[in-house]
Amino acid sequence: MQKVLIIGGGAGGLALLNVLGDSEHLELMGIADINPDAPALEKAKELGIASKERYEDFQKDIFDIVINVSGSEAVQRQLEDHFPASTVIIPGSIANFIVKLIDEKEHFINKLSVESHKQNIIFNSIEEGMIGIDRESHIIFMNRSASRMLEKSARDAIGKHIHELISSSELPRIYETGRTELNRELRLKNGLKIVTSRFPMIDERGDIIGAFAVFQDITEVVSLAEEITDLKEIQTMLQAIIQSSDDAISVVDENGYGLMVNPAYTRLTGLQMEEVIGMPASADISEGESMHLRALQTRKPVRGVNLKVGPANREVIVNVAPIIVDNILKGSVGVIHDTTEIRSLMKELDRARSIIRTLESKYTFDDIIGLSPEMQLSLQQAKLAAQTPVTVLLRGESGTGKELFAHAIHSASDRKYNKFVRVNCAALSSELLESELFGYEEGAVPGIKSGKKKGLIEEAHNGSIFIDEIGDLSPSIQSKLLRVLQEHETLRIGGTKSVPVNVRVIASTNANMEKALLDGTFREDLYYRLNRMPILIPPLRSRKQDIPRIVDRLLMKLNQEYGRNVESITEKALHLLRLYDWPGNVRELENVLSRAMIFMNNNEKVLNEQYIPLNMIKAPEAKNEVAIESGSPLQEQLETVERGILQKALELHKGNKSRTAKSLDISLRTLYYKLEKFGLD
Repeated sequence: MQKVLIIGGGAGGLALLNVLGDSEHLELMGIADINPDAPALEKAKELGIASKERYEDFQKDIFDIVINVSGSEAVQRQLEDHFPASTVIIPGSIANFIVKLIDEKEHFINKLSVESHKQNIIFNSIEEGMIGIDRESHIIFMNRSASRMLEKSARDAIGKHIHELISSSELPRIYETGRTELNRELRLKNGLKIVTSRFPMIDERGDIIGAFAVFQDITEVVSLAEEITDLKEIQTMLQAIIQSSDDAISVVDENGYGLMVNPAYTRLTGLQMEEVIGMPASADISEGESMHLRALQTRKPVRGVNLKVGPANREVIVNVAPIIVDNILKGSVGVIHDTTEIRSLMKELDRARSIIRTLESKYTFDDIIGLSPEMQLSLQQAKLAAQTPVTVLLRGESGTGKELFAHAIHSASDRKYNKFVRVNCAALSSELLESELFGYEEGAVPGIKSGKKKGLIEEAHNGSIFIDEIGDLSPSIQSKLLRVLQEHETLRIGGTKSVPVNVRVIASTNANMEKALLDGTFREDLYYRLNRMPILIPPLRSRKQDIPRIVDRLLMKLNQEYGRNVESITEKALHLLRLYDWPGNVRELENVLSRAMIFMNNNEKVLNEQYIPLNMIKAPEAKNEVAIESGSPLQEQLETVERGILQKALELHKGNKSRTAKSLDISLRTLYYKLEKFGLD
């Protein structure tokens, strides 16, 4: 490295000082100027470079180059005389020229740096990813978008082979062929789907020096396209549903102008689509006001409004609901029902109700099977009640035959030639039950504009009314029923004149009436009126000795229903039925026998144990005990015990057959045999 001395500390000297300070080949050793305040001297002191007022004070044989920027020709001659011949003395003119060149170089470097910075900002600001390779397929540039999509920084990627970053990249082929490829889809390793265009890089001489790709993430675009496709499919389906519906449907926008109607609408109203679409919502109304406009104003649905629509003044019932999306009103949709069909259905319903009300009781005491002391007591009480007009309260679990007792009491009474009317309180709403029991006067019931109707209590005049599940009566109905029992008269809804009635009330319940009294949900005075003749019907589990006779009677009934000829049931099948506690009572027993008969062959006349659905009867399993019937053969008792042991072991080991067999000290094969034998598998 050559050592340099600068003569002159003015502007020229300062410029050289700044340039030579960064030089890798020249080492600035000192600077001299007769002016101690020269700027170059101050700068040299800051940088730790030797500075003197007289150049003679420097050792003259250590410098390789002396640059004279003092501007004095005399100083130039003195320097040539002072320094050795081997030292290069550069005059001021040349030095000034060098300084200018250096300044211009710095200017252009700065300008180039600014332009390069702008290009980098643009390069890294575009949304599309860009990546380029050289002749050896090494990455030479990559912008910020490409780094984001490829999840790799430019610092880590540049210099590596393109296939290390994108294994399926086609850029090397683009370099080899020199051909451009546009809009090719590609899926990256991270799951992103991109569309890319690839180009060769060609210099000014026409030589291919590399290749680059421009690509864009289309994952969200594809997802949105799929969502749009799904929405279009849903829209098509909804339109198909609306168009194929038998209900007349009309849709209006938020301003009340028609958007859509279906064919059923045009058939009902007699109006064509062009007479409704784009027209005000009131265009189809011939009498009344548009419910679409009301729903739009109130933002609430409108139900069951009677209107007349179309040129034929068709009477209809309209239901309209606002369409609100993200709390923004978008319109409303209306469904129109022709009341002609509704009136026809109402007539059919009234006819069916009339037929049901005039049915006589179907059963007598001969149809009730019971040899147990509990059942015999209930039968005696019922027969006694039949001979008097006393109110009867039948109590017992669901399925014990309370309705059967009600029929028998009516059939054995002096009212047997009059009507027997039945009503289930649990099957009807409180409002409907009240109108059914007591009837109504014209205009008293909302939704029914004309007509009046007798109540069931009036229909049962001189006969009997069976009120099932009486514990479900509302307080208002309880009050009216108490009046019937006390005053022997009834009052229709909306009426002012009482109607005298002579009717026997037979009530039933499976509820805890005493608890209802304590809770205040049932009137105490009504309870005591009903409870004058309570009859408790025992559950089937307390009279299992009646099961064989009940089964015979049920088989006769099911034979008629299914067109079968099943004559009897085997003892083993009866034994299985006796083991069960029958929480559903006789109704559940009938269900089990019905299921068994369905699976029998048409020509079979004996119901055996293989048809008994064991999954429906689980007495030993439920109680974790073995029930043995006294008087049965020893082998049958042993099998019953063995079945119970197997069942308990299975439950203990949660159905694990290997552990069950091990705990019983039997082989797994033997266990499977016994499980199949007893129907436990």
